[in-house]
Amino acid sequence: MLDFVPDLQTLTSTFSQAAAPTFFLGAVAAFVSLMSTRLSTVVERIKTLNSIAEDDPARVHLKTDVERLRRRARYLNSGISAALRAGMCATALIAILFVSQLAGLKYAYGAGMIFIVATALLGFALFRFSQEARLGLDEADEYH
Repeated sequence: MLDFVPDLQTLTSTFSQAAAPTFFLGAVAAFVSLMSTRLSTVVERIKTLNSIAEDDPARVHLKTDVERLRRRARYLNSGISAALRAGMCATALIAILFVSQLAGLKYAYGAGMIFIVATALLGFALFRFSQEARLGLDEADEYH
């Protein structure tokens, strides 16, 4: 049983190795929060536009913006999903690092590949966010 308990040097080394994925996970969480806030704003705007009565000639033209807003929502949803998957990969990587150290394995097999997948997923999420940001620059958002 005592052989299973790692020594201080092993624990220190493991925590050092887990620092990068942990910071990555924190960045993913902040990014998901940002995109979720934007998605909430877009959905609220869609609801507001859909509540405009058809017999309101002063504002009914604003409803033409709903399709653009739906596209923004799709981009944000896709980006959030990709970022969450990146976060799951980072979490798995942290778990693999600790399990491999505790089990006495010399290498965390697949750790590099998991980090590459996590980075690619985060890159895709950033791409979706850039698409949404581009669509968000429209004067239609200024009208109420």
